[in-house]
Amino acid sequence: MNVLAPTKPRLSVEVVYDLICPWCYLGVKRLLRTFRRRPDLLFDLTWRPFLLNPDMPRSGMARPDYVVRKFGGEERAKRLYASIGELGKREGIAFAFDRIRRTPSSIDAHRMVRLAAQYGRADAVVDSLFAVHFTEGHDIGDHDVLVAVGHGCGLDAREVKAFLAGNAEIDAVHADNLRAHRLGINGVPCFVVGGRHAIAGAQEPEVIERLLDVAAVDAAES
Repeated sequence: MNVLAPTKPRLSVEVVYDLICPWCYLGVKRLLRTFRRRPDLLFDLTWRPFLLNPDMPRSGMARPDYVVRKFGGEERAKRLYASIGELGKREGIAFAFDRIRRTPSSIDAHRMVRLAAQYGRADAVVDSLFAVHFTEGHDIGDHDVLVAVGHGCGLDAREVKAFLAGNAEIDAVHADNLRAHRLGINGVPCFVVGGRHAIAGAQEPEVIERLLDVAAVDAAES
């Protein structure tokens, strides 16, 4: 007699994030580590843009000026970055904040993630963008950097370049940012599971896993 294996619950997970947020990089790494701990579940990831600096010029801002505006001074920023750096090591992230010379607008990077999603490459592009910015110090507002990242993740370089030169998906990025605020999301990362359950911050896998369990029960009962 053939016994069919039970169907694995499939959970939708919306990641509300900004690509210039180190906590988001850390949180996404922990989320993905949690997924690896749960082979009994299936996941569909959707990346939802959040703009931490909605008024940032599209050309970005020199890092020293940004640090003063954001943190009030270099010393406070160094203390915060040192703390994040220690947490990052545990997730295999070699944060190199000293390499960052310019804080970019993240709008074009978010646009490219949306383009990548059309080809099933969004997860790879997000991971690569986080890495080149936070561990290599590249300006992810620079179109040449974005084209190189896209190409490295399997996208057509000419298509990415032409896409970035236009205005496609700009309205969608702003709409997702507005949607997040309307849902009461004022900080990132935030993970929304099954459209009903949300958790904010770069939580440890054990905390995320408890949320997934609750969402999985709901999915099984629906």
